[in-house]
Amino acid sequence: MSIIGIGRIGGALALALSRAGYNVENLIYRTPGNAEEIAHLISPPPRLIPFHELDALTTDFIFITSADPEIELISQQLASFASSDTCVFHTSGSQSSDVLSGLADRGCITGSIHPLISVSDPFMGGERLAGSYFCVEGSKAAVAIANDLVKKLKGIPFAIETRLKPLYHASAVTASGHLVALIDVAIEMLSKCGLNSAEAKQVLIPLIRSTVENVENQSTDQALTGTFARADTGAFERHIAALKENVSSQARQIYLELGERSLLLAEMQSASGEDVEKIRNAISIAKSITK
Repeated sequence: MSIIGIGRIGGALALALSRAGYNVENLIYRTPGNAEEIAHLISPPPRLIPFHELDALTTDFIFITSADPEIELISQQLASFASSDTCVFHTSGSQSSDVLSGLADRGCITGSIHPLISVSDPFMGGERLAGSYFCVEGSKAAVAIANDLVKKLKGIPFAIETRLKPLYHASAVTASGHLVALIDVAIEMLSKCGLNSAEAKQVLIPLIRSTVENVENQSTDQALTGTFARADTGAFERHIAALKENVSSQARQIYLELGERSLLLAEMQSASGEDVEKIRNAISIAKSITK
């Protein structure tokens, strides 16, 4: 196996593949980074190859774990010498296997394997891949190979249509990056109540954790609690007044946009239709003012 791009994902994958019994032969890099340290943790140690020196590669599997803008260029360069019986996967979340079309035209089996976890460190990430979900897509043969590989990593594979890869990634960004942004908005609000940002985060974390646990064990409409679940018009009006006086227009807009989605969930809980409509109308008015 050869891995191109020894950053966080590439390093984590190299370590995980080695632990799963795969022979990681080559670590190929544009910038050295942690490549040498990663190589020392793998037995037998893989060769370290600068990408600009790469002009031939005999290997069964190639993983392209480089940044998204580099994947197509790398695949085009590989297409000039890769063997037609090579399996090539990239690990981008937003790009599909279509970006490897040059390699597919050469006869290679092409697909993508994306671990649905946040990897901030290659050394810890290698251990966290076990038990994680992996999105796989590509040719029929690629999906079959990817499913087997992910299972050997003790991960859980699920396959999607190639054309839906960007939508899958948008979902992941919403559940992860946007969640962090939303928590930051909540911290902004609570910081206006006399707490500093660190204190506000500390206070909110148990609530966030319990909410995630509720979502894990219930449907989203059942997990919804609070003002919108009850369609509490009085509480909503007090919120709007306080938000208008104390926080940024962006924070108010986020509250209102998510409020509309919360009302849809509240209706599924059989909240009072009349009160739901009152809040919905008030949101519409408040949004026009906020803009």
